[in-house]
Amino acid sequence: MNNTYLPSDYLPILVQFILAAGFIGGTMIVTHLIGPTRKSKLKDDPFECGIESVGDARTPISVKYFLVAILFVLFDIEVIFMYPWAVNFKELGMFGFVEMLVFMALLLSGFYYVIKKGVLNWEE
Repeated sequence: MNNTYLPSDYLPILVQFILAAGFIGGTMIVTHLIGPTRKSKLKDDPFECGIESVGDARTPISVKYFLVAILFVLFDIEVIFMYPWAVNFKELGMFGFVEMLVFMALLLSGFYYVIKKGVLNWEE
């Protein structure tokens, strides 16, 4: 089988790249041209976006917030691995079932460790 690629084979990718860059550039130019030009206190005020921001945006956030977010992503991704297993449950047979039991045991042992460490306790 001959796997020689000609430059013309990459033409659709080049066209798509040029169209995407043109759309981005055109959108930026058009919004600059038709956007508001007069600045005033009334125009620069927040509009329908909740309460006005007060203070510094760089206030420290508790590390526990980030730990919970990381744990959520971790356990969410582990649950994603269960979907292909459930789809192919009959074909995998008893071996697949035992593998999932081992996987769940490891997952639950990690969850038990997290609970014992007190990562999910917000009051501390």
